[in-house]
Amino acid sequence: MTSNVPRNELGEFLKRRRAELSPRTVGLPETRAPRRVAGLRREEVAQLAAISTDYYTRLEQGRMQASAPVLDALARVLHLDDDQRAYLFQLAGKTAGRTRRRGRQKVQPQLQRVLDDLTSTPAIVQGRRGDILAWNALAAALVTDFSRIPEKHRNYPRIQFTDPAMRTLYADWEASAQISVAQLRMEAAKYPEDPRLIELVGELSMRDKQFAQWWGEHRVAARTVGTKTLNHPVVGELVLDWDTLTANTDPDQHLTVWTAVPGSPTHERLRILASWAADQNLSASPSTS
Repeated sequence: MTSNVPRNELGEFLKRRRAELSPRTVGLPETRAPRRVAGLRREEVAQLAAISTDYYTRLEQGRMQASAPVLDALARVLHLDDDQRAYLFQLAGKTAGRTRRRGRQKVQPQLQRVLDDLTSTPAIVQGRRGDILAWNALAAALVTDFSRIPEKHRNYPRIQFTDPAMRTLYADWEASAQISVAQLRMEAAKYPEDPRLIELVGELSMRDKQFAQWWGEHRVAARTVGTKTLNHPVVGELVLDWDTLTANTDPDQHLTVWTAVPGSPTHERLRILASWAADQNLSASPSTS
């Protein structure tokens, strides 16, 4: 009997807190449709925390206990301060250890030097979650001007799902986007408590039904090699092979390069694209060396 009291108080605390937050506060798009409840809906909190709505509902109703990783995710979604987070864990009967926060990644110097030398080959360096850590000018011309994207949103899967231009750039956008989701799934298995990954998955699940569907299919993929066809607005069709090189000094950093068969139409169009990029003053990411 007494064991149910803390869980009921936990549920009341969660309900009060989500009622205080608006969709805009947590990065969700506002809609004109009337909302039956103040603040966030249960399903919105659940999706942002990357858990099922049924799980979250049972938690609010005091019918189950939450694990520490779930409590961490809820603390982030509900924007709890340190005292509120400690109180949340206390109500759940868990020890509130320090939140493990990884510092923002910076491109490894070795990869940066390789990137600086690649002037005729598009290339980017990706970190955890597909964050874009560095790029060369030709990659900016090929995909998008990454420098115009705020650093916190400079993430390849996020760009694929939120930039409408990506859906026309990729000849088979769905296949490419599904690979990105599968790669994120692999990341989630490796770092299940990564707060930025949880936040990214929650945001994209709310913004895009296809992402939510594919995430639910639990397919996984590693960053390896492949071929993509792009419909570039300046130079037309490009058939590119892509390959991934992993840094031994940081296995969470990957250099992805796009190449074309010498003498092929794509090879010539890359040269034209490089010239166009120079005329447009598109630049590489700032060198850290």
